[in-house]
Amino acid sequence: MNLPMHPIMQQSFAVIDQEIGDHSFSVAEYAIVRRVIHSTADFDFKQLLWFSPGAIATAIAVLQQGCPIITDVGMVKQGVANMVAQTFGNPLISAVEQVTEALPGKTRTETGLLECLQRFPQAIVVIGNAPTALLALCQQLQAHSGTAGLSPALVIGAPVGFISVVESKAALAATPIPQIRVEGRKGGSPVAAAILNALLVLAWGQQPELLEPNCDRTLLPTHSTNQSH
Repeated sequence: MNLPMHPIMQQSFAVIDQEIGDHSFSVAEYAIVRRVIHSTADFDFKQLLWFSPGAIATAIAVLQQGCPIITDVGMVKQGVANMVAQTFGNPLISAVEQVTEALPGKTRTETGLLECLQRFPQAIVVIGNAPTALLALCQQLQAHSGTAGLSPALVIGAPVGFISVVESKAALAATPIPQIRVEGRKGGSPVAAAILNALLVLAWGQQPELLEPNCDRTLLPTHSTNQSH
């Protein structure tokens, strides 16, 4: 793990720093924003990323303690697996891979997430694709409000698309759960992976050997927003 920061990432970060210029982010927030922009080449995320108070500190603490990580789809899992393995080795579960059939009226991802939440009610939940899964999580949080049990350590809300995406993010915003979310229609697996990878780097102490280029990027279907190239 004694590898230098990759020159391509150094150069890319320098370009991003120059183009962003002055900003009001904390050091930790900016580390996340910059990594998302690096993974997407989209500076809109400077305005779209939102952090609830204390979310980053909470994420760092629970990652260091080995908190399980639930992703909605395999693409997000693939995008963070290398960084997880290089740092704390947290249990990493893809919700959609946990089930072969959806419950009536639900998607496979939604069904898988509900099953995962029963097993790991205090996990970090990372949604980069499926708004139905994020809506299901928010509905469960509302149903369990005021009771012990379901309490994710952090939710990363970054589904992408046109159907139920904005609504799912609004539902997340209405919960008190620590969260990092992408406002609007944008998001996607590379964005969700970039956010979690940045948190892992922060939790590890921002060691430069973990900053390898393109490790947030995954192969996406051609219809998805923010495709990798």
